[in-house]
Amino acid sequence: MIKDLLNHIVGNATELSKEEIEESFHHVLFEGEEPHIAFKLYRDKWLFTNKRLIMLDIQGVTGTKKEYHTIPYKSIYHFAVETAGSIDFDSEIKIWVAGTTSPIVKELKKGIDVIGLQKTLAYHICNK
Repeated sequence: MIKDLLNHIVGNATELSKEEIEESFHHVLFEGEEPHIAFKLYRDKWLFTNKRLIMLDIQGVTGTKKEYHTIPYKSIYHFAVETAGSIDFDSEIKIWVAGTTSPIVKELKKGIDVIGLQKTLAYHICNK
């Protein structure tokens, strides 16, 4: 039921398959943690689980260097989304996490469903 709701919210354009989720995140999930939905932001990947948001930052030319950011939903106290304009086609999301003064900022290129992303984030934050 949750997966169907999140599929509807985010849409299927950037959603990762179960196989892609398994390949990218199997080694960082803990017992009892369930993937709900994941999607690709160009090279980076975000996974929403029943416990946290995992942001995979793929770095370098070859993409072999990876950085995983874990953000428990209860730690997110504010976020902002900037949609694309008529001249600037890029969008941006900012996430403020407890204990930090500066937000995590991610630029979202044209084609990323920024409204779906913010709905998914809001759903998880407001239901925890």
